Amino acid sequence: MADIVGPLLDIVNCFAAPTCNYVNHYKNFDENVNKLRDKLEDLNRRRRDIESTIQAEGRAGEMVKEEVQGWIQRVQTINDEVQVILEKAQRVQWYRKACLGKQVRRKFDEVRDIHEQGSFTGSLVIARPPAPGSIIPTENLEGETSAKERIWEYLMGDEVGMIAICGIGGVGKTTIMKHVNNDLLRENRFQKVIWVTVSYPLNIFEVQKKIADAMGVKLQDEEQMRRVATLMDIMGRQSFVLILDDVWEKFSLRDVGIPEPVQNKSKVVITSRSIEVCKYLDCEIVKVQPLSQEESLNLFLDKVGRDVLQKVPGLEETLKLIVKECAGLPLAIVVISASMKGVDEIKVWRNALTELQECVKSVKGTDDEIFMRLKFSFDHLPNEKIRNCFLYCSLFREDYSFVREELIEGWIDEGLMDGLRSREAAYDRGHAFLDVLEKNSLLEKHFRRAIKMHDVVRDMAIKSIGPGVGYMVKTGMKLTEVPNEHEWARDLKKVSLMANGISKVPVGLIPKCPTLSTLILSENHLTEIPESFFEDMTGLKVLDLSGTNIEALPSSISKLEYLSALRLRRCERLKCLPSLEKLVALKKLDLRRAGIEVVPQGMEMLVSLEYLDLFCEDLKEIPTGMLSKLSSLQYLVARND
Repeated sequence: MADIVGPLLDIVNCFAAPTCNYVNHYKNFDENVNKLRDKLEDLNRRRRDIESTIQAEGRAGEMVKEEVQGWIQRVQTINDEVQVILEKAQRVQWYRKACLGKQVRRKFDEVRDIHEQGSFTGSLVIARPPAPGSIIPTENLEGETSAKERIWEYLMGDEVGMIAICGIGGVGKTTIMKHVNNDLLRENRFQKVIWVTVSYPLNIFEVQKKIADAMGVKLQDEEQMRRVATLMDIMGRQSFVLILDDVWEKFSLRDVGIPEPVQNKSKVVITSRSIEVCKYLDCEIVKVQPLSQEESLNLFLDKVGRDVLQKVPGLEETLKLIVKECAGLPLAIVVISASMKGVDEIKVWRNALTELQECVKSVKGTDDEIFMRLKFSFDHLPNEKIRNCFLYCSLFREDYSFVREELIEGWIDEGLMDGLRSREAAYDRGHAFLDVLEKNSLLEKHFRRAIKMHDVVRDMAIKSIGPGVGYMVKTGMKLTEVPNEHEWARDLKKVSLMANGISKVPVGLIPKCPTLSTLILSENHLTEIPESFFEDMTGLKVLDLSGTNIEALPSSISKLEYLSALRLRRCERLKCLPSLEKLVALKKLDLRRAGIEVVPQGMEMLVSLEYLDLFCEDLKEIPTGMLSKLSSLQYLVARND
């Protein structure tokens, strides 16, 4: 008997547990479905919290950790899987509940495990590895292929380490190298492709900083030899192509911290108008020649539209003569063709040829030939306001990269958008003006939403202003002091001393400039301004001290009754301002990232104020009721946390 009962009990025990689980899955089906739904919602709440944290922590140049990315992907996958089960649960037949209930229980355990895995410690983002380089926006090359092929041959070979692209302004040196830069990044032969615009005058520290940024290293304001040693070490460990664009002066690679390129199979390429600079650096020189007449005509037709010869009967001969006046210089061809695009009257084309011939003839054989060709396009801009908007760009340092909105803000400050009903309307007008300048190739697209002015076009703009018009532009010239009093002519209207090394204004310097309307001192080391400095600048409307080390403003600023824009952005040492109550004409006050701790006195009296940026980390509070008194305010940014 025992021989029979024992095996039977084993069989019963074998089936008892599964049967019990089967019954539980059936019996607790609805409860387990609800638990699964609730647990999934807990998981999704955690995902939303993590995504919000990522957004808050994320900065430019950072990326989400791989483990966090993987977890978010698993959450998405489990959501899809649970959704399928929940849909089945709504229409399941009673006899299938136990089977589906088993899946519900398993999926609940998976959701719980993923939820627990989402308890991350530390930051959810990490620094992104520096990219090999940056793709630069550019246009198709017309001609110039032989020069590009020679450059490429030197870059791919082992014999030449230093290469110079030499030619006159506007001949296409930079355009060729933009194409080479992009091709090198696609080729993936070198670990780094670094583009640095050098310009005049040469600033070794700025070049060092740009190279270090491209190498993913933060270069401190330390002693010169230490910076050199740091760069030598970093660059010596990687193969690179360093492109130094627009070099005007002789210098030593060693003084910058650039290793001899042949030693680690790297390359250094410079573009320059100066054959002496190219020879001094012991470069293999590639001369860029002007385009042939055929190449010039092709480029002109590409820009103006190839159907123009059909649209304007009898144009061909006039068109060829206009192209000839461009002297094979791609920059001149692009700019002049842009100004003629859409013109379908043969009389207008003939007049354009006459004007172009006359202005070039007047400077034939001089360095001004290219400028006069470009000035033709400037003279044919639609109206005076657009021309003034263009000239305003020349107040900034060479190769300055404008954000579109930043430039439009400058135009608004200058009163070039006056007469419109709102700042929004002014922005719309500004974007329309920018489109005109871009279509006429007087401004060109840079990285992302940035735009810049070609250095030759900027030279033309400054020459177009001419002497006796009231401009003093000395930007990026390594000045350590403001100009002497005799340089501040009485008829000055606009002065830009941006991006120099000016640390103070001498006591006793009182420029007698009653008609001066714009003064730009941004990006200097300026720490203080004497009380008397603004005494005879009674007509000043725009004052820009952004990016300086200014610690306090003189109280005399309160007497500038026509001041309409005061820009103090990134003045981190500026803790307080004098009373502003008398500045009733002030329309813009920009204190973004200034060091102020309290709102300036008299703010409530600024009835004309339209733009106020108080995004200041140290600002403790904004007085109650102050903002409601600023009846003209249209733009406000504030932070007091």
